Amino acid sequence: MKVLRNVALVVAMSLLALPALAQDFIAGIPRNEALIIQGTPAQNADWFNVWAPGGGSNVNGLQQLTTDTLWFINPEGGADAWQNALASERPIYNDDFTQMTVKLREGIYWSDGVEFTADDLVYTVQTQIDHPGMGWSAPFALNVASMDKPDRDTVVFHLKAPNSRFHTLFTSRWNAAWIMPKHVFEKAGDPLAFPNNPPVSLSAYVLNSYDKSGNWAIWRLRDDWQRTSIGMDWGQPAVKYVVYRAAGNPDARVIEQRNHNLDVINDITPEGMFTIMRDAATSSTAWRKTFPFAHPDPTLPSVLFNTKEKPFDSKDVRWALTLAIDIRAVALGSYRGAATLSALAVPPTGSAPDDYFRPLQQWLTDFELDTGSRKIKPYDPAISGQIANMVRPTWGDQIPTDPAEQQKAFGFGWWKQDLRAATELLQKAGFTKQGNRWMKPDGTPFRFRLQVEGDAIPTLARAGTTIAQQWSQFGVDAKVEVAGPTNGQRLTAGDFDTAIYWSIETWGGHPDLSFFLDSYHSQFIKPLGEMQPPRNLQRWESPELDRLIEANRSVAFDSPKVLELGRDFLKLAVEQMPMIPLMAYNKFAPFDTTYWTGYPSVDDPYSASGPNWSNLRYMIARLKPNPAAPKS
Repeated sequence: MKVLRNVALVVAMSLLALPALAQDFIAGIPRNEALIIQGTPAQNADWFNVWAPGGGSNVNGLQQLTTDTLWFINPEGGADAWQNALASERPIYNDDFTQMTVKLREGIYWSDGVEFTADDLVYTVQTQIDHPGMGWSAPFALNVASMDKPDRDTVVFHLKAPNSRFHTLFTSRWNAAWIMPKHVFEKAGDPLAFPNNPPVSLSAYVLNSYDKSGNWAIWRLRDDWQRTSIGMDWGQPAVKYVVYRAAGNPDARVIEQRNHNLDVINDITPEGMFTIMRDAATSSTAWRKTFPFAHPDPTLPSVLFNTKEKPFDSKDVRWALTLAIDIRAVALGSYRGAATLSALAVPPTGSAPDDYFRPLQQWLTDFELDTGSRKIKPYDPAISGQIANMVRPTWGDQIPTDPAEQQKAFGFGWWKQDLRAATELLQKAGFTKQGNRWMKPDGTPFRFRLQVEGDAIPTLARAGTTIAQQWSQFGVDAKVEVAGPTNGQRLTAGDFDTAIYWSIETWGGHPDLSFFLDSYHSQFIKPLGEMQPPRNLQRWESPELDRLIEANRSVAFDSPKVLELGRDFLKLAVEQMPMIPLMAYNKFAPFDTTYWTGYPSVDDPYSASGPNWSNLRYMIARLKPNPAAPKS
């Protein structure tokens, strides 16, 4: 409680120090027509070519508001999770998945008045095949043998090999292969060098203005919004202007939202979220209106093991380190208890609780682990309830007592901290203990790094600190190492021992695991020192894993077999523990309701809420003006 009081005091003092209407970044735009979103400072702000690297920032409205592709999947799940966008219906495959036919909508236009047709789709694929280095050139070159265009609204893809997931290249949950304007790029010369400034829009908004220093970008509703997939499906958006602006550090974001200068926040610290939801409840809302408030992304923070490095090539060692963790302390230390736990190698979000977690609870409860001395049942289905009880003294009746509601907020079970079993597993792997220090089979101390990114993701940095402390208390010399901006490069090069990060991201709204699983095949594993393709950062290799991936490739995207194969994968991941799943990537993302209402929530999960997610366009289309908003 002292932490919350201190944060509240700092915020209150900061509010007094700032002008209540410090809105120079939207000078001349009526505030009640603008939605202001936390953005990212852009390098080379003049670059708007979303198909080629060149700086810029695709996530400051470019991919959310001006691009479009064939299909979307709502990562929150639900009956309407699949959404046709530029395509008029789902992909049509032949019997052996060597051919995919796409039927396009009629009546969609680019913002400069040119009609969108099959020519744009064919041009998008062929141009990227012909220009290695463009965003989707590699997967298109790998898959596409040729294309036919029977008419202006139909494209037939002939594939080099059977691929029942080819359509996923054009299916967005965060981004996808966006369609290029043929009439613009065919006159532009080298598509890798073309800045595409200003961008021609295929969706409901166009570029209005931007800061040359990269601090903000403003987008305006098209006059012909009805000639877009958004307009056709959702009608006229009430939001006329969308402003993406850099909003400083997490504390600054809290202040800006309290001043009503920031409607949508991407992420802040737990303490900042708690402050907003307690002190600004009349003008703020969130994914959950009660604790834990956070929105769970379909991404799975885990302890990643470098399985190509000894002793982490041993599943006994990996399991020993798992059972040395008290996940309750990790949840409290990282998220102040607002964590949604996951013992399975899939985030507990979207459709996954019904598709995987509930059906596998009995299997997890019955799962036995051989420590070398005995067999144990390490799973504890009651841990989420224990965490709920630990935070109840602070949050009172906001904490549910119903087990099903607790599972929604805090996740399902996790592994018991069992230091005796962890000891037996290390001994089974040839380790010995000298005093309070574990020694490896070669007689040297068991010493390694636990890499975290740092302040960019404070919750995961805190989790790393807590876990390293627990391992140290167990006798393992584990030191946290902050990688900062080099984190991604070091992970993909295999320059780490263990790390807190994610290598699993899912569709969220669909049970198929191919979004990450296909990249786990051994054909993609690179030697240490070479850049590992996304997303198997732990370089886990297993014949059984390959068999499951190959089987999944051979069945239709919506086949019931997908669930069976997904559950088999999750069981294999438990048995081999190539990474230690921790929790969903819960994001503290409050909304200001002073000017806009109708934000998505756990009770109405019609869209993802993250500002850098491309399906944020669906949220923007649903927002309504607050009739009580101040007049501009």
